Amino acid sequence: MGENDGSSGAAPRAQSDNDTDIPVQNGGFFARVIGALSPSEVTVEEETQSSPRPQAHGMINLRRMRVEDVAVPTADITAVPDTISLEELVDKFKESGLTRLPVFEGTLDSPIGFAHLKDIALNYGFNGGGKDFDLRAGLRPLVFVPPSMTIGVLLTKMQTERRHMALVIDEYGGVDGLVTIEDLIEQVVGEIEDEHDVEDDVMFTREKTGCYLALAKTPLDEFEAEIGISLTTHDDVDEEEIETLGGLVFMLAGRVPGRGEVVLHPDGPEFEVIDADPRRIKRLRVRLQGRDAGE
Repeated sequence: MGENDGSSGAAPRAQSDNDTDIPVQNGGFFARVIGALSPSEVTVEEETQSSPRPQAHGMINLRRMRVEDVAVPTADITAVPDTISLEELVDKFKESGLTRLPVFEGTLDSPIGFAHLKDIALNYGFNGGGKDFDLRAGLRPLVFVPPSMTIGVLLTKMQTERRHMALVIDEYGGVDGLVTIEDLIEQVVGEIEDEHDVEDDVMFTREKTGCYLALAKTPLDEFEAEIGISLTTHDDVDEEEIETLGGLVFMLAGRVPGRGEVVLHPDGPEFEVIDADPRRIKRLRVRLQGRDAGE
């Protein structure tokens, strides 16, 4: 969803200080998605059988899937306290690779908004710019939703209110998860690649000596051939059951690790989860000699 796509027929975008630019007139992608949510005499089965569009199944997800199915669990949410310094906040943006971070007062169950990297850069630069840092003054509002809400209803709500991030709230008012508008759209059109993603035909790239960015689906034997190290010779790793890097990390962690989590290999390499959802790992950063590899 770039700012300029060069198309004369593109729907105008509403400029808002609250969040990202989102199409607001009929004819664009969001209009088609919202239209798919409108009451219709066509049943889900009829849609599946009669619609030749490749996105038909994704459109069905809008009615079928709930927020709890796609939300990042509480334990995996990267958030910051309202007392954080500018330097610490910038470091957190760099470490997580995220552009939006929820901000809380005291605990995560008391969220007060979210910080946007663009706002920090424009208002303070990355060295303070001589201004007194006031995090609260620049926070953007969050959307709060129940876990049972369908993703189609939430997508409509976020588009209407021009919000990019929502927190899932449980029956006691505590934070139960986090979801972004990108998470919702991916359920319709498939995974959305950004400028940090590895290209489809490239499973991994070397960022610097001893440090790689890789897709979780990277064949393990190919990656081992690249680094010249076997990752399946340790007793804790069952070579017979592993074919991909993601599978290796899943076995080492004993579960699907969350975004930002670092999983250690018994022989030394570190696997940092760059992108993941509650069901699968998507992208990894592999450090062969610890966090300072190649620096």
